Amino acid sequence: MAEYPNNYSWMMNRFGKVLEAHQHLGKELQEAGPLDEKTSHLVRLAGAAASRSEGGVHSHVKRAKSSGASEDEIYHAIILLASTIGFPSTAAALSWARDILED
Repeated sequence: MAEYPNNYSWMMNRFGKVLEAHQHLGKELQEAGPLDEKTSHLVRLAGAAASRSEGGVHSHVKRAKSSGASEDEIYHAIILLASTIGFPSTAAALSWARDILED
């Protein structure tokens, strides 16, 4: 069974139906188009990095990796953002990815 951060476990206990609905939405969004699971997680990883969501970067690094993305692909998905979201945001996202990949 996956190990979840403390806050996620608390949210599941407190707002389980909301999180289940959110997970259902994620599944439906994935199935709404032609992108494969790995590419989908790399796109979501880029979104998390762009919004400076440390937890989102952690989550989508794990999900991208479990969907077959290599470390190089994960790092590349993030470094591609430098000209769009700026170097400081990109550097932060790379450090959050390293939290997971180099643990």
